Amino acid sequence: MDIRVQAEAFDAGAELNAFARGRTDVGAVVTFSGLVRDVAHGLKVMEIEHYPGMTAKALEAIAAEAKTRWSLADVLVIHRYGALHPGDQIMMVATASSHRADAFAAADFLMDYLKSRAPFWKKETTGKGDAWVASKDEDEAALHRWDEPGLT
Repeated sequence: MDIRVQAEAFDAGAELNAFARGRTDVGAVVTFSGLVRDVAHGLKVMEIEHYPGMTAKALEAIAAEAKTRWSLADVLVIHRYGALHPGDQIMMVATASSHRADAFAAADFLMDYLKSRAPFWKKETTGKGDAWVASKDEDEAALHRWDEPGLT
């Protein structure tokens, strides 16, 4: 299990290659990479803040939870913080399993958690000024579909 919270950019292709290299014990690797998008109102920069100790522990706990729910050989979570611009990679999740169903489900679960509960705070700067990003109802609903009382 590899959990990283970092300011530095990363190469998703290189991360995937390193994650899968030499694996003969799995038949599926699922990855998801998130990018900062230029929202309709002209995003200039997104500032992501976090509390280092708390964030790392929270991400480690949810990755461990995924490993107990699904038959996973490995998990990778990379999430960036600091000033990010449209097109920048913001995060990556990778899961490895013997079969694709577990790898897909676990990656989906991790993404739902990252969108709604991970302890990151996002502030968008646009031509209209700065605004903190509020949680979205659809992200909350997506997390609840996993029916995990400890995450709500």
